[in-house]
Amino acid sequence: MSNYFKLSCVLFDLDGTLIDTAPDLVSCLNKALIKHGFATMSVDKVKPFISFGAVAMVNESLRQSTTEAIKAKVVTTMLDFYQHNIAEHSVFFDGILDTLDTIETQGLKWGVVTNKRECFTNPLMAALNLTNRAACIISGDTTANPKPHIDPMLAACRLADVIPQECVYIGDAIHDIKAGKSAQMKTLAALYGYINSNDFPETWGADGLIQSPQQLTNWINTALCH
Repeated sequence: MSNYFKLSCVLFDLDGTLIDTAPDLVSCLNKALIKHGFATMSVDKVKPFISFGAVAMVNESLRQSTTEAIKAKVVTTMLDFYQHNIAEHSVFFDGILDTLDTIETQGLKWGVVTNKRECFTNPLMAALNLTNRAACIISGDTTANPKPHIDPMLAACRLADVIPQECVYIGDAIHDIKAGKSAQMKTLAALYGYINSNDFPETWGADGLIQSPQQLTNWINTALCH
């Protein structure tokens, strides 16, 4: 870590980084699969595809010769279920609340930059009592382009009133790291998130690999000592 780095804001991806949303997302996926006559999927099988959205989850579940039209119907059904069950089983990753407390105690800002749509992000943040704590909440449809584009990263900085060079962005997918790097932020790969076995986070170019939220808290504290 460079000595000149000043940390002002910690930005999080949402699914698989700040919140463990897999239980709700996979539950709603399975309800949709059942409704359309398909077999259900295990959480572990689908979890690595959550970062890439509902379409990716359905594609993984229906790899056999299923038409695109049927897949689209399953996606629509899944998202309808999810809209009405946004935070039934979703929880903070163990240690994340301590991380947020540390950030706030140190007088830093924090926020969320996710590719999740606003219609899902905002109710989830509200259900977990995070809306008023976050300095910014940027969703996949808040700006014209989602991650890995630079747009949502810069929008987050404007809203939080910070400069990108004083931010660190934590995410569990390669598009998270690309987005953060494109904005000249420090980047951390959340290895505790929804990482695919075919992913190699050490090749993403992140400034650090974080095994747990506790390790993230330690990284933040170290950054503040420089």
